[in-house]
Amino acid sequence: MRLRFAAAICAAMLAAGPALAQGDICPERTIRFMVPFPPGGSTDALARLIQPRMSELLGRTIVVENRGGAAGSIGTAAAAAAPGDGCTVLFVFDTHATNPTLIPNLPFDTRRDLAPLMLVGTNAMVVTAHRSTPYTDFRQVIAEGKQPGKEPPYGTIGNGSLAHLAMTQLQKLGGFAMTHVPYRGGGPLVQDAAAGNVPLAMATIVVLRPQLDAGTIRPLAITGAERHPGLPNTPTMRELGFDGFEAYAWWGILMPARTPRPMQARMHAALTDAIGQPQARERLAGLGMDLRISDPETFERFLNTEIDRWAQVIRENNITPD
Repeated sequence: MRLRFAAAICAAMLAAGPALAQGDICPERTIRFMVPFPPGGSTDALARLIQPRMSELLGRTIVVENRGGAAGSIGTAAAAAAPGDGCTVLFVFDTHATNPTLIPNLPFDTRRDLAPLMLVGTNAMVVTAHRSTPYTDFRQVIAEGKQPGKEPPYGTIGNGSLAHLAMTQLQKLGGFAMTHVPYRGGGPLVQDAAAGNVPLAMATIVVLRPQLDAGTIRPLAITGAERHPGLPNTPTMRELGFDGFEAYAWWGILMPARTPRPMQARMHAALTDAIGQPQARERLAGLGMDLRISDPETFERFLNTEIDRWAQVIRENNITPD
């Protein structure tokens, strides 16, 4: 259904030709791709990768504006406050669904002020153990975590990160305990995981992939609904008894909610074309994205589910950001 939706919009756009490409999206102005993170990350890479093709399709100059801080909420606030003239497009990561609960008094309402355009891709997380540890199966970690006074330590990219929230939920579901070791980003986490300074780690597959390939850490379980083709011998949490459990890092694109629907539709059509280009698909797969390229309605349902799910975990466990 998603593919039919995307194909229909793209066909309409291409049939309309230059008139549509030169339509009323950001008339005679520059389109701003707002990336609420510093340059160099996966969200920034996504925006810059499709920038040339998007400019060609829309007939507009496009600039990437990096406005990082507060887990993406500063740049997101700027995008939410932007006029609805089609000149602002927001690229977000999974923190977009957790910030409304983690960060009090945000100057915007995610559901009210921003219109979901597309879920671009997802990536499952993996729990790993350093090769010097005795852990070869996540069941061993669970068993140890059920023993009084033993709470195996595990590292993530930070307090309130999706890995932290997912592991917190798993502990509640499985009746075991672990000690969270938060790091400030993927780089420090990977460094300590590779050195064995933290025996267990949990992050996206793409973040830990180099160390997995090098054999310094071993995969124990993944959080996807199905086994990942890159880790075919690693069981899912569902296979280990956590029925229905899944958790993904994800990337998405939104616009200010006041943007007229025809502009949103045209932007979605251009995004579908640009991200669907073979070279873009290959590059994004290299960044660890399992591409979705969804319609707006699918992304809206996904986003609402993510916000509600993690809000409950955050509140029930009194989780705060770094």
